[in-house]
Amino acid sequence: MEAISILAFIFTAVAVSYWWLWRQRIFDKPWTEEGTEPDDRASIGGGLATANTALFAFLAVVTSLFALFISAYFTRMELDDWTPLTEPGSLWFNTGVLVLASFAIHWCTRTISETIYKTTLLATGVFTLGFIWGQYVAWQQLWAAGYYLNTNPANSFFFLFTALHALHLFGGLWVWMRATFRVFTDTDVEKAKLSVELCRTYWHFLLVVWLVLFALLLST
Repeated sequence: MEAISILAFIFTAVAVSYWWLWRQRIFDKPWTEEGTEPDDRASIGGGLATANTALFAFLAVVTSLFALFISAYFTRMELDDWTPLTEPGSLWFNTGVLVLASFAIHWCTRTISETIYKTTLLATGVFTLGFIWGQYVAWQQLWAAGYYLNTNPANSFFFLFTALHALHLFGGLWVWMRATFRVFTDTDVEKAKLSVELCRTYWHFLLVVWLVLFALLLST
């Protein structure tokens, strides 16, 4: 019941976070004023600065959320019923895939070739989906070995950490999907590229978060 309550809190916190992000218009043309459509790059650039500020504010909230759960993790593991979890070896492969996703979107925003831009943009989504699928496979491996959510507090935290991280990746994929559609249909391409720049920051952030979580799980 405790694990279910924590899960409910996580889903609520993530839902509220993304609602706030929507209100900040990061998900929808953050560089425009309501009722207007700027024609010059300077106006778009100024809006991008505003969007970046909102994005970093959101990332600060997410960082605080993960920090709270990590603090709870250290507190909970001091109790006698804590049994360390043996992490699936596939997590190493999954980590490599997420690194490739972060590298792909970084390369995407640095290239001047339209072909490479589209290829790396698609690769970002493919690698990210591959990471999420790999995490699900890791869950299946744990279930097959008898490690269930309520079996042990360490198990619960593993599933909670990976689920929370995956939920944030799914949110990023929605933004990526919209930007990718615009790029490939030549619809507001410049604006789509600005969205991709925001995605780059978000992907790098989630990579760092996962590396911290992975190191934590391995060391405890």
